[in-house]
Amino acid sequence: MPVGGGWVLEVDIAAFFDTLDPEALQEIVRRRVRDGVLLRMIGKWLNAGVQEQGSITNSELGTPQGGVISPLLANVYLNEVMDQWFAKQVRPRMRGRCRLVRYADDMVLAFEREDDARRVLEVLPKRLGRYGLKLHPDKTRVVDFRRPGRGKPPGRKPQTFDFLGFTHYWGKTRRGANAVKQKTAKDRFSRSLRRIRQWCREHRHDSLRAQQQALARKLRGYYGYFGIAWNYPALEKFYRGVRAAWRKWLSRRSDTAYISWANIMKLLERFPLPQPRIVHPCPT
Repeated sequence: MPVGGGWVLEVDIAAFFDTLDPEALQEIVRRRVRDGVLLRMIGKWLNAGVQEQGSITNSELGTPQGGVISPLLANVYLNEVMDQWFAKQVRPRMRGRCRLVRYADDMVLAFEREDDARRVLEVLPKRLGRYGLKLHPDKTRVVDFRRPGRGKPPGRKPQTFDFLGFTHYWGKTRRGANAVKQKTAKDRFSRSLRRIRQWCREHRHDSLRAQQQALARKLRGYYGYFGIAWNYPALEKFYRGVRAAWRKWLSRRSDTAYISWANIMKLLERFPLPQPRIVHPCPT
């Protein structure tokens, strides 16, 4: 947090990739790109349909879901919609310090003063509406993220907010000082574990070695992103969930394939899964 705690405007754009205005995007691109070949290629990407279960659907709005170009175009679009607007028009009018942090369509705005956050929240729907975008009414909110004890009634805990798959909250360091910490967001944790369970179900008849290697890759990738300081309990919980899912679906390979917990522990000695670990320790 650039202001040591304050007021956070948690912004969620409803169905961003489905409602992005292709014509406005192409106009933004044409301001900086003169290569006609590249412009035509971007136009083809935007007009490309999406094939699902053998059928192709086309939409006049948005960018192709899952397309490799979509995140790049999102950054180009929102640089105009949010970044430049915030830097040139919003920040100079604020009474306190403020900052915008954005990754593709995920963003939060941090403010030193509550009145600044409320003012931006009031004008933000109009700004997005000019570009065909809308705020999600339930997921956009102002969060009281002031440092514990700073201007708060006794006993009132600071609020939390989610950003890029993490829940940000105030906690204590080993020395007892207040610090902003992160842990895996509940919805991201549930979604990741649900995908693991589905994978174990679909691949339960694969060889044990193939399943172990695939699950190991998935766990290492999960640790690589979520393995940050103070998030070890969530990593350990996810590891246990993966282990339980693997046991469940190995036990359903046949009517006689039941595996007890004692046997699954022996199996893990032959086909081990990566243990939870912190990949990104707290910076010193």
